[in-house]
Order: sequence, then C-alpha cells, then structure tokens
Amino acid sequence: MKLNSVYCADSIQKMKELEDNSVHLILSDIPYGISFDSWDVLHTNTNSALLGSSPAQEKAGAIFKKRGKPLNGWSEEDKLIAKQYYDWVSEWVCDWYRVLKPGASAFVFAGRRLAPRCICAFEDAGFTFKDMIAWNKVKAAHRAQRISVVYERREDKDAAKKWEGWKLGNLRPVFEPILWFQKPYKIGGTLADNMLEYQVGAYNEKIFAKYGLEPNNMISISSSSSDTGLHPTQKPLKLMELLIELTTTENQLVVDPFCGSGTTLVAALKLHRKYIGIEQDKKYYETTLKRLSDTDKELKSVLFA
Repeated sequence: MKLNSVYCADSIQKMKELEDNSVHLILSDIPYGISFDSWDVLHTNTNSALLGSSPAQEKAGAIFKKRGKPLNGWSEEDKLIAKQYYDWVSEWVCDWYRVLKPGASAFVFAGRRLAPRCICAFEDAGFTFKDMIAWNKVKAAHRAQRISVVYERREDKDAAKKWEGWKLGNLRPVFEPILWFQKPYKIGGTLADNMLEYQVGAYNEKIFAKYGLEPNNMISISSSSSDTGLHPTQKPLKLMELLIELTTTENQLVVDPFCGSGTTLVAALKLHRKYIGIEQDKKYYETTLKRLSDTDKELKSVLFA
C-alpha cells in the first residue's frame, strides 16, 4: 500500500496488504456495534423494529434518528449482540497487531456498552491494554424520556405524579472511552531499548501542555463548528492531533482502517506524519479525499506565503 493514500475498500481485507511491523500508530474511530446506523449493525439479529423510528425520534434532528436496541434486549438473539461484536473485532485485530511495530500504540474509540468486548478481543490477540482515556466531549445530547410523560399519555395521573423526575434511558453521555492498546516490545529487552530501535513505545508528556491539558487520562476537548457535518460520528480534529503527537514523531506512519470523513488523516497531514486510510463508504471516502486536498493546499499556501 502506498504512503499518504486513502483506499475505498473493506478494511478487514485491505489491512492484509500492509507489511509486518511497518506502522507507528493506528488511530481509529471504529464502529461501536450499537446499531447507530446500518453500517454499525455488526450482528445477525433481524428484529424488524431495529433502525426504525418513532415520531419523537423523527423530530430529534440529526441525532438518534434510528431505533437501536434497549439495554435489556427484546429477544434471546439480542443477548448475543455483545458476543458477536467481540467476534467481529477478532476478525481484524490480529492484522492490526501484525502491522504495528513492537511497542507501537493503537487508539480505539469505542462505545461504552461494548468497550469491554473490544478490550477482550485485543488482549486475546496479544495486545497490552495500556489505559482507558475518558474523552469529555463537554457537550452531549440527552434524549432520556420522562416516564411521567408515558403515564400522562395513558391518563394515569397518579403514576405520573408519583414518578415525576424519573427517566427512561441513560445519563447524559458526556464522555466516550478511548481505548489505548500497545503491541508488546521484544522479550528480553526494555522499553528504553525499544525506543532506540523502533522509535515508539513511550509517550510525549509535554504535548498535553500544548493543548492546554494536564497529563491525565481524562481529557476535555469540545467540537468546533468545523468538526461537524461531515460524518454522524465525526471527532474533533484537535483531539486526533493530540493523540498523534502524544505517541509519534514527524514522518512516522499513522493508519486509520475506518477513516470515515478522514479526520485522523487530516491531523496526520497537518502534523507532517505519513498516513494510510481505508473507508468502505464511497461518500465518506470522497469527503476524505477533498479534505486532504484542501488541507494540503492550505499548508502549501502558508509555506510559500
């Protein structure tokens, strides 16, 4: 695969083309497996209500348009969703392990519900689970329904009064986990030795100050207006830049196998890293190409100004 390229392909198959021990960092916002949209359905459940919508959801705007799965499930098949997510991650994680250099990191954005299954799949493939970073999004939509409203529709005034203030659903999702994995360094050596041989394995603590943060495993970075509108799960560019600078140096290779609208790749380009991205959806693939082209022009205009 060519450096500084994006491929419109199935990442599970395309990653097999990368050479062993060739990548310095994998940074990817993978599907969460929570049936957010059709591309996020990673199970065999065919319940007819899945991805439908209620009148309330249709009024909600760009978020929560589709009906996912309630936490308790609707059937015995629903209870297999977590295991099937683990199986899906297991399909590709061994290739991630293979292509990373010893000591290199993999950052994975994962949904809170199925993150444990992702962690188990990575550990079973040989990765070390280094840490979980709590990304505080600062702002988050909250659609938990008031249970009193349900009773009011049923004209059950007593129940509505008794359960006033109680809600159905989750708390406001202001944080998302970023799972930090590391490919083990060579047996018999040290991490300090690994840094000299492969140039990866440690992290640059000073980078936190550049972003106005403390070197903690909870970071607060909000999305700006330019961080929205290109993909339904688009992440802040500043956040991706932080993670890249934290673990790599200039001219090292950053790979995003589920690159969506290309935020990871744009961050890599701006930070003078090499990159490879893979995106199966042609619409988002073309969005990524345009963003990279626009970013390249901006960088050159500044350079020659």
